[in-house]
Amino acid sequence: MIGCDNFNDYYTPKLKEERARKLKEAGIDVLRCDIQNIHSLRARFKEEKFTHFVHLAAQAGVRYSLTHPQPYADSNLDGFLQVLELCRHSPPIKLIFASSSSVYGGNRKIPFSESDPTDAPVSLYAATKKAGELLAKSYNHLYNIPMTGLRFFTVYGPWGRPDMAYYSFAERIVRGEPLPLFNNGKMRRDFTYIDDIVQGTASAIDRCNGFELYNLGNNRSEELMTLVHLLEESLGKRALLSLQPMQQGDVVETYADISKAEAHLGFTPKTSLAAGIPKFTEWFLQELSERPKAVLR
Repeated sequence: MIGCDNFNDYYTPKLKEERARKLKEAGIDVLRCDIQNIHSLRARFKEEKFTHFVHLAAQAGVRYSLTHPQPYADSNLDGFLQVLELCRHSPPIKLIFASSSSVYGGNRKIPFSESDPTDAPVSLYAATKKAGELLAKSYNHLYNIPMTGLRFFTVYGPWGRPDMAYYSFAERIVRGEPLPLFNNGKMRRDFTYIDDIVQGTASAIDRCNGFELYNLGNNRSEELMTLVHLLEESLGKRALLSLQPMQQGDVVETYADISKAEAHLGFTPKTSLAAGIPKFTEWFLQELSERPKAVLR
């Protein structure tokens, strides 16, 4: 088993290096490689005869895509195309890839189901993730590569991305800085703990046949203020709130219908937001204690 990351500076490479170190301790080598140049791994794929490719790489973030569109085309379109090409030339490999709840766009039907329309993205990020699903479907049709796409819903937990709301809110609370709450805080998200996502992804690896798309969420839509209150309680400090209007590219609510993943993958999320946030803040505060001069940014 090997891993691959380009260790870019979208957020601190230091955090990525620490993740890679943890994986190495578990016996997984992490290579420095950009998926746009992943053809360099073709010889190794033939030598070691890998059976599965788990593609989680992407340029993430809805808001960043509003001002920096090019990295999304580079990673989420061209990069994914290079992954598909590597799989095409490495039969009989199976592909499991990460999509996103953002593909549902401004759908008003709640909860979101895999059979719902996904042709009205509200951000460039969402458009690239939907395009990735279509690219994958075409390669499955043309080259008969078994594929499973996983639509992740607001993943959180230790070792997560600093640009995510739960992480940036924790930083701001500790620093005594205001939290920007868009749509005046009237937002809801299906927060999904990382351990549950890992379980769902592992199940998808074991059951990858044909072409399927699955929602991986907690199957519960939580108010944004619930997240704020849980962070306040876990960090022992009140938050300063800054109510903001709705931001372009955002959606008011996400909520996963996981009945398909339950039936086909045995996916059963076990960690509530109330249980998961203390696990995150325990890790977060430990990181702060080890790096007193900087919060991982």
